Amino acid sequence: MRSNLRGAQLLATALSFAVGAAAQAPTTAPAKSSVLTPAEATAPAGGSANPDTAKRRPRDTTPHGPTPRLPDGHPDLSGVWQGGGPVGDLAQGLAKGETIPLLPAAKALMDKRQSKDDPEANCLPTGIPRIAPYPWRIVQTPTHIFFLFEGNIHSYRQIFMDGKHPADPDPTWYGHSIGSWDGDTLVVDTIGFNDKFWFDFRGHPHTEQLHTIERYTRKDLGTLENKVTIIDPGDYSKPFTLTFTARLRPKEELMEYICQENQQDSKHMIGNSGPPENP
Repeated sequence: MRSNLRGAQLLATALSFAVGAAAQAPTTAPAKSSVLTPAEATAPAGGSANPDTAKRRPRDTTPHGPTPRLPDGHPDLSGVWQGGGPVGDLAQGLAKGETIPLLPAAKALMDKRQSKDDPEANCLPTGIPRIAPYPWRIVQTPTHIFFLFEGNIHSYRQIFMDGKHPADPDPTWYGHSIGSWDGDTLVVDTIGFNDKFWFDFRGHPHTEQLHTIERYTRKDLGTLENKVTIIDPGDYSKPFTLTFTARLRPKEELMEYICQENQQDSKHMIGNSGPPENP
């Protein structure tokens, strides 16, 4: 069922932004039942705000309990998670009152981007820190930590726990990641990105100078916080930090989902990726 919902979710995301822009014109508002709010349209599958999954699941399915630990004392981050990064808008992770420090050229590029050209909507990887609205799994070993993604191309990230960055990494969608522990927090330092993925559906850009530092803290059994700092002097005037929360899905498994086999969404996405940023 999850695969069949993907097209509807992507189209709903595009339509919700278009509806938001049209709502500024003097016209009769459509019936509430026919329009998704931006929160509903960008909500991950399984989330309480998602109009489909909210009908099928209790609003709070997050398990409660203490943070599990491995024999070496480190938190056990393994499991299937939902969320933990932006879907519709990068700004959803900002602290109150903060704004994204886009440089003028980056803002101009973002304003020109069209919904149909979103790499994620065309079955390409999400990059970092964007997350597809589908579950993902952490597999934890002493030397590597793997993030396995159900969405899009069934891709993965590998985090080297005993390595260092190469001097001149080949640019890739997920970059080169090394991890370390800061107390109970997993710190993931990543460089070596290409400039192809969008940070979100709205089209926030980045350059190959991008450097991300993610801090994953398992607050309790069912809650994983991701506090990510984005450093990219090519498109942003200063580093900025975003916070996202993933929820444990203990009864779920990743499904085989090959986006390319039924990609019918992007051709219907007409217009800019989203409304202008708030001043």
